[in-house]
This record gives sequence, C-alpha cells and structure tokens, in this order.
Amino acid sequence: MATPHLDTLNGLLRGELAATETYQQALRKVDSEHGALQLAQIRDEHSEAVSLLRKQIREFGGDPETSSGSWGTFAKAIESTAQLFGNGPALTALKQGEETGLSTYESAVQSHELPALTQSLINGVLLPQTRAHIATLERLQSLQHAS
Repeated sequence: MATPHLDTLNGLLRGELAATETYQQALRKVDSEHGALQLAQIRDEHSEAVSLLRKQIREFGGDPETSSGSWGTFAKAIESTAQLFGNGPALTALKQGEETGLSTYESAVQSHELPALTQSLINGVLLPQTRAHIATLERLQSLQHAS
C-alpha cells in the first residue's frame, strides 16, 4: 500500500523523468550556439534528481516509477515546438516546465507530508537547482532576443 509521501515522491519523480526527456529532445533541435551546453547540464541535473528521488523512494519501501506518464506528453510538445518554431519558443516552454517543477516542489514541501530527509533534499538541492535552471533559461532567452 502506497503512503501519501510515496505518492508525492513518485509524482516528483515523474516530473523529473519528463524533464530529462524534454531536455534530451530539445537538445536534438537547439543549435549549439544557443545554449546547448547549458541545456545539457540542466538535463544532467534532472537525471541526477531522478536518481536521488528513486533512492529516496526505495529507502521508504516504495517502488519508483519508471515512466514519466502524462508528463511525457509535455516532452513531446517541446520537441514539436522547437522543430516548428525554433529556439526561442523552445526556451520559453522549457522555462515554463521549470516553473511548474518549482511550484510542484514548493507545494510538496509545504504539505508537510514528506519525511524530514526528503524535505531536506528538496530544500537543499532540488529547489535551488530548479531556481538556477530558470535563471539559466532566462539568460539564454535574453541572448536569443539580442541576436
């Protein structure tokens, strides 16, 4: 039987799986002059978050999700956006995804249903990382507009 905090953790995991997929797909479309290195770093950080969340879920006796589920639809939308409209809209969509992730993490911490260890992971690693991703994407967007 799943507990609320395992459900929450698996929801966060699905979001990170989708983010990893999204950045991987965006990297196929974004040209190297417009932030490919930064996007690859963000993808790698989402991949690390997947590992951290899976570890937490296992430590609490749960079975980690293996698929992004409906979040994966977002990943496919990013690929289509980048293909049809170019880097600018893709960066905007990536930023919106990060903002959704930020909100999801903040809500999870505020719910107080998560164990202290998980709250520490979110507050100490995942939230600051997500905020940094948003700042990076904003910088890339401003460079995009300047060129």
